This record gives sequence, structure tokens and C-alpha cells, in this order.
Amino acid sequence: MDVTLLGTGAPSGLPRPGCPCAACAVALGPDARAATSLLVDGTLLLDLVPGAAFAAARSGHSLTGVRQVLLTHPHDGPAVEVPPGLPQPGRVPDGRELALLTGHRVRALAMDAPGTGYAVTGPDGRRLLLLPPGCAPAGLEETAEPYDMVLADVLGRPDALARLRTAGAVGTTTDVIAVHIDHDVPPGPELRRRLAAAGARAVPDGETLVVGSYESVPDVPRRTLVLGGARSGKSVEAERRLEAFPEVVYVATGGTRGGDSEWAERVRLHRDRRPGSWRTLETCDLVPLLDDGAGAPLLIDCLALWLTDAMDAVGAWDDAEWAGGGQKALRERVAELAGALRATRRTVVAVSNEVGSGIVPATASGRRYRDELGRLNAAVAAESEHVLLVVAGQALPLRGGS
Repeated sequence: MDVTLLGTGAPSGLPRPGCPCAACAVALGPDARAATSLLVDGTLLLDLVPGAAFAAARSGHSLTGVRQVLLTHPHDGPAVEVPPGLPQPGRVPDGRELALLTGHRVRALAMDAPGTGYAVTGPDGRRLLLLPPGCAPAGLEETAEPYDMVLADVLGRPDALARLRTAGAVGTTTDVIAVHIDHDVPPGPELRRRLAAAGARAVPDGETLVVGSYESVPDVPRRTLVLGGARSGKSVEAERRLEAFPEVVYVATGGTRGGDSEWAERVRLHRDRRPGSWRTLETCDLVPLLDDGAGAPLLIDCLALWLTDAMDAVGAWDDAEWAGGGQKALRERVAELAGALRATRRTVVAVSNEVGSGIVPATASGRRYRDELGRLNAAVAAESEHVLLVVAGQALPLRGGS
């Protein structure tokens, strides 16, 4: 079974007509995308969009062999005129299966938002799943076998991918293709970086893919360190890297501060933007979590607060205690953390502050903390496959490709 991507963009396409934004301004050539539409084996058309016949011709195909047109979008009929000779578009009711004379079977999946998802099984037994824009499966049951290919709104609904992974519908061999791509993420390297973090990829309009063939997609790194200054967007970047994965454990090292309303508001904002399936754990005892090889992915936010707790524990703020064994004890704790990170089998994304860029603290304790945080960051970075520096919301890879 093969799939020709007549379009991979949002319903209004990319660039959006008349939109002056930066992403639309650079969405040119292979980065320009028509509304998402799929031609399966030249006989099944999933979504009729403006210019579908011309898109098929540009990709070297024709719609004359199409025997069935199915809609995924929430509207009941096509937004465009049906080309001559093309069957009238329709929709399969949720939970029902349609058997085509061509040997394809199409099953409709219920979504958590208006629209219809379709699972298509080809004559060769290969299976693909297409989800509508802004949708995730509703009430998805565990499946015995992952799909060969999934085409979904990875950027707009990363939690849909998390649900599919939980149900076993997306596995290590599933080719995840991003469709319904809009102007929220700049095309090019930033788009590829975001998708690679979710184990997905984007392809240009007009490309034909063979369902079930091997595609080289960057492996999701086991260990990632995200560095950045205050309000740089480092926590948002870290959260993005795991939002397409289920059952994430968010490790908050800052704890609670009674009577501090400003801190409580910061904590609330962090909680509100996390997926509801994530679990929060307030602790600085990181080594046992890293040693749990069967555990869910960890998001540790942040190491700078972990260091504050560790320095409190060894009396690092007192010069006499620091010189009398505190420094040695802290270095041992950092080495223990780095060793646990090196040996962990869990997926880990850690956040830390990047400090010391020319500013010298006015106090000895401030300078001590700055120096130790620099050493901690270097130790964790040495054990991480990917290291990112976030500046003004822009993630700059320091190690690794994404």
C-alpha cells in the first residue's frame, strides 16, 4: 500500500492567505503546504480539498482511478466543487467499517473533537491511521499491533500521539508523519527539530510513501539537558520534548514555599500547562528515580534548585563548614547524580539555569553557588546525548541534532 500526500498543511494551507507572520513569510517552495489530503493506492481519497486534482497531477498521479472519497473534517460536505468523474464524498459512521472492492478496509474512529479518523488496511495487510486536525482518538482501546504509519496533527495535538503510544497503536517501527501543519512553528530546521523530539517527521507535499517501509527517524534521546536564563523558555522547551509521550513524571525540585504567593503563582502556571496525564513529584532525591529502569519518562525542573537543596544539606554557605568537608560532600553528591544519569534506562529531560556569563556575584556565597552550578551543568551535559541552550525562546542545539 502506498500513500501520496497531496497536501500536508492545515485546512487553510501554509502560508495562510494574507497572513503576514514570520512563519508564513518563509513557507516557500518545499515548505509551502496545501490542506492535508491523502491518495491511497490511487483508489481511495481521504479528504477532498481545493486543488486536489492539480496536486495529484503535479505528483504524477490522477484522480480518475478514485473509487471512494471520505471526509475527516467536521463539515458534512466538501468545501469545494467535486471534480467531474469523482465519487460524491461521504463519511463512515464512528465504529463502522467499510470494505472496498479494491481490497481496502476502512474503519472510522471516534475523535475527542469534531471530525472522523480513519484506519485503513490495504490488500497487503499494511495499516495506516489518519487523524483529523485538532483531534485525538476518544476511548481508544489497547491494540495488539501498532500501525505501520500514523498521520496526525503532531504539533497541534501531541497528546494524541501519547494516547496512541499508551494503547500500543504507535510502536518503535511506526512511521509517524506530521500533517495539518500550520504557521505556529517556523518551517525548516525548527519544524524538523520539534518533530524529531516527538519521534515524528514531515515530508513535502506530493511525496509518495510506501506504508511499512523502513524510514530513518532520529531516535528520541534518553538524556536531554535544557539550559537557559530566566524566562528564556527553557521549561516550555523541556515540556515540549515529552508532551507526545504518556505517563511522564514531572519532578519538581523547588517544593512549596508557605506564604510566598508569587512562588505559588509560578507553580500554578507550570501545573496548568502540563498534560493531565502527567504525574507531579516534589523531591530532590533524584538518584532513586534514575535507578528505576522500568519507570516512566522523567522531566526534572530544575537542577539549579536541586543544587540549592544539596548545598543547604552540606552547609555550603558557611565558610568553615565548606572548607571542613562541605565542598567534598557536595562534589560527591554531584558525582553520584551524574553516575545515576549515566546508568539510567529512563528517558530523562533535565532543566537547569545557565549563569555566570560575565556577571560576578557580590557575595562569596553567590560566587560559590555560581561556580558549583557551572560544574553541575557541565557534569550533567557530559552524560546527555542532547544539550540545548534556550535564548529568547529559541532552542540552540549544543550537542545532538535536535
